[in-house]
Amino acid sequence: MSVLLQISDTHFGTEQPPVVDALLHLVEATHPQVIVWSGDITQRARRGQFQAAQRFRQRLGTRPVITIPGNHDIPLFNLLARVLFPYANYIRAFGPALETNYDDDAFNVTAINTTRRHRHIDGEISAAQIDAVTQRLAAAPHDRIRIVVTHQPVHVIRAEDETNLVHGHAAAVRAWTAAGADVVMGGHIHLPYVRPLSQKFSGLRRRAWAVQAGTALSHRVRHGSPNSVNIVRRLSQQPLTYAVERWDYSAGQKAFAAVDTQQLLLDR
Repeated sequence: MSVLLQISDTHFGTEQPPVVDALLHLVEATHPQVIVWSGDITQRARRGQFQAAQRFRQRLGTRPVITIPGNHDIPLFNLLARVLFPYANYIRAFGPALETNYDDDAFNVTAINTTRRHRHIDGEISAAQIDAVTQRLAAAPHDRIRIVVTHQPVHVIRAEDETNLVHGHAAAVRAWTAAGADVVMGGHIHLPYVRPLSQKFSGLRRRAWAVQAGTALSHRVRHGSPNSVNIVRRLSQQPLTYAVERWDYSAGQKAFAAVDTQQLLLDR
């Protein structure tokens, strides 16, 4: 079965060793063919934190791991580094690509960098990014799920999270769904959920969903949600159907367990 694992907001520097071990066991058990790591890899973008994240990445094996930076992956207190080389430690650990594409027979993934050195917490999607993703989606095969990954969310379910919406989200969602996006996947707010994008955006031409992940490893859990990750599975080819499973960490069992599943019947 085709499997994609989404992890987010690991915040290395605040990670919990038992949760790290449990997540590695989950990877061994589920055999994802690709892992999406949707930002806030570290807590303060320090070299040692990125080195810890890099060691964790190595323990994930040889499978592809798609990473993008989050706002925590740019120096906060070192203003000179933030202005002149904000991604230096990220690049040292994960290579020069800040945006990554991935394709196989089940998943078409486009991951973009929404961080900006001039923004502290907020993210931004530029017109150029909207156009580039739109072109890639329009050319993508129709026989697989098409996922766009941002760090900050494009759809929130709590009024207090409205300020966390990525700048440019409305134009991006309308352009990307029209071009074929099925899912916009993100993190940032440490709150896991799956919601139809039509809840926020009226008049969309296709069915599409926001898929948000909680914090995978950090003690910085919020909203009463434990550490969690998402697994996306292909269920059937005809009709093209996927499931998004939420897996929460149980301190009592010292393991991740599936707690919710939502089926996505793709619009084809």
